[in-house]
Amino acid sequence: MTSTIKPRSREELRQAVEWALNEGTTLDVRGQGSKVVLGKPMVCDQVLDLSGLSGVVDYAPEELVVTLRAGTPISEVEALLAQRNQMLAFEPPDFGPLLGREAGQGTLVGAVMGNLAGPRRLSAGAARDHLLGFSGVNGRGESFKSGGKVMKNVTGYDLSKLLAGSWGTLAVLDQVSVKVLPAPDQTRTLLLLGLDDAAGVRAMCAALGSPHDISGAAHLPGKTALRIEGVAPSVEARLKALRELLIDWDTSMEELSTLESRAFWREVRDVAPLRSASDAVVWKISCPPTEGPVIMARIKALRPSAEAFYDWSGGLIWLALPPGADADHAIVRGAIGERGGHATLIRAPEAVRAAVPVFQPQPAALAALVSRVKESFDPKSLFNPGRMG
Repeated sequence: MTSTIKPRSREELRQAVEWALNEGTTLDVRGQGSKVVLGKPMVCDQVLDLSGLSGVVDYAPEELVVTLRAGTPISEVEALLAQRNQMLAFEPPDFGPLLGREAGQGTLVGAVMGNLAGPRRLSAGAARDHLLGFSGVNGRGESFKSGGKVMKNVTGYDLSKLLAGSWGTLAVLDQVSVKVLPAPDQTRTLLLLGLDDAAGVRAMCAALGSPHDISGAAHLPGKTALRIEGVAPSVEARLKALRELLIDWDTSMEELSTLESRAFWREVRDVAPLRSASDAVVWKISCPPTEGPVIMARIKALRPSAEAFYDWSGGLIWLALPPGADADHAIVRGAIGERGGHATLIRAPEAVRAAVPVFQPQPAALAALVSRVKESFDPKSLFNPGRMG
């Protein structure tokens, strides 16, 4: 049975990594463990549990920055920010229920290490764009830090951008500082009803190309949703203008209030529309928005029972396929083809995750570069070995 190391301070974390380096011990790095089943299955000697490094270190609402320790749940951070009417603008998703866990367990550092973002990514950017600075320990047992608590031009290597999306394979972070923003006074959603996938994507692209500052654009079966946020007079004016822009489309329209909109976009953010089939295999496909319907048509031609919805104006496809077919990864990635994009296997049984590439296979030159980066940060492959394939 794998034992657990649970450091309570930055120095204990450094000592734990130094010990693992000296002993040749591999580490399964976890915050609260909400995304432990995302990635290739790992066989590690020890679990490095960061949940003991929890809590907000500093919150400066006037400076729009919060600093917190690695094991701090996102729910705790969001509750704190809500008291000052502020938010994490990149809308980090809660994959807990999708991955068979309780809601509210994921950490902010986990979201950053996965570079995860919700519907507002198309207007606010990804997690990496909100990471101001961090401190941690590399695979050489060395403490290091990067960035700070303010946005500034980058001199030298932008390590924040490098670590975001590394899924804990390069270093173990003990503390991060992230940018926060004021929460909107109102959130309204315009629903276009009855559009098919291609028409829904065209409508979303038309809305995003307008001056009406759309902060969310998603297409679900039977409805296309466009979100507008801000102060009440601006929201009303932009919503009216958006209706006029789309008046010639062959569709009826409805509106969601602020409370209804917030609930709706939380479900989109957390991939709730695909939760009903608990044994379905779930993929996340990133692609050029206009190519999404073509990709889905190719997949449905071979897997008619496939279910999907679109986020990021069509640039993100959430796809659910029936269980039991390892070869579906070839169908999914074959459907992308030369059109550009990549697919990540988000949820599948362990046997499937072991048998197929979970993350998009990289061209040889890029894979060689990634290997050299890994070698510089973690030469003995201590951290999450094999998770990214």
